[in-house]
Amino acid sequence: MMIKVWFSILVLSLSYCYFIASKIPKGVFRLFSLLPIIYLFTILPLYFSSPFLTGLSGLVLTWLANFKFLLFAFEFDHQNHPPPNSFLHFIFLTCLPIKIKQNNNPSSENPKIPSKLTLNYPTKVVFLAAFVCSLDYRGNLHPKILLLIYCLILYLLLDVVFGVCNYATSALLGIELESPSDEPYFSTSLQDFWGRRWNLMVTNVLRHTVYKPVRSCVGNVLGGRRWDPLTAVIGLMSTFLVSGLMHELIFYYITRGTPTWEVTWFFVLHGACLAVEFGLKTLSTGKFRLHWAVSGPLTVGFVVATAMWLFFPPVVRPGVDVKVIEELKIFVDSMKRLLYQN
Repeated sequence: MMIKVWFSILVLSLSYCYFIASKIPKGVFRLFSLLPIIYLFTILPLYFSSPFLTGLSGLVLTWLANFKFLLFAFEFDHQNHPPPNSFLHFIFLTCLPIKIKQNNNPSSENPKIPSKLTLNYPTKVVFLAAFVCSLDYRGNLHPKILLLIYCLILYLLLDVVFGVCNYATSALLGIELESPSDEPYFSTSLQDFWGRRWNLMVTNVLRHTVYKPVRSCVGNVLGGRRWDPLTAVIGLMSTFLVSGLMHELIFYYITRGTPTWEVTWFFVLHGACLAVEFGLKTLSTGKFRLHWAVSGPLTVGFVVATAMWLFFPPVVRPGVDVKVIEELKIFVDSMKRLLYQN
């Protein structure tokens, strides 16, 4: 019943945005007209008792949908929003972590990496089920091994959930969508991981709502192309700071506890390391580059190690991870039944 009520509220809210707010000229006035909906989407996760639904609604609605509203308020972007005559497209593209596929999608940093090891969605569901079931023996697992399994589950879970959204939307609307990720375990650098492979829906939204506006504003203040490296670093650090704060908010929704700011520091750390990596690449002018067999494990190892250090403890410490795992078992069972039926 609660799901039906909130679904009705979402439809009414999006109807307001599409039929009323879209008639207001873009800019501050349109943003003011959207503030009630942004507020509604911000408090909605607080009404869920399920940690899984709370985190998912926080990511999809409080973060992605609200940031898409900011784009809708100031620049009507046809890559992220549908044409005015398609209300159904507007609902799907606003409320789901999806993006219409573009022909000029940037390619991977290193095309020589073997592609035969990529995983399809049924395989990912099987791996997700195996890792979730392995947690039945969590009492016998070393804490570091447990956190490593959490890293794998997070990747597989997001890819499966976002992949289901892509599949359902493509089937209903007949449009081709971007992949939610691009095999992040093949990343050869932090730039490759964060910019081209991991959680591309969030990356795209942050690029248009934070990185580009901040870089443009700082560039206008400083003036001159000689400041481009500095504006890029400021835009980069601002993007990772906003990402950290949004993750902190989602963690608050899930735990309902005082923020520890560890997850924010996780993203600030990665932003700083990415800025250093970018500077080193600029100074070397591409003459020095590690082989992917070396840079790949170093990159993935750094991401995993820092996630185990700063990202997961805020939810493991209060025991929320146990509740999430129990809910994931139900989700995985439903995915397996769906696969067997097909």
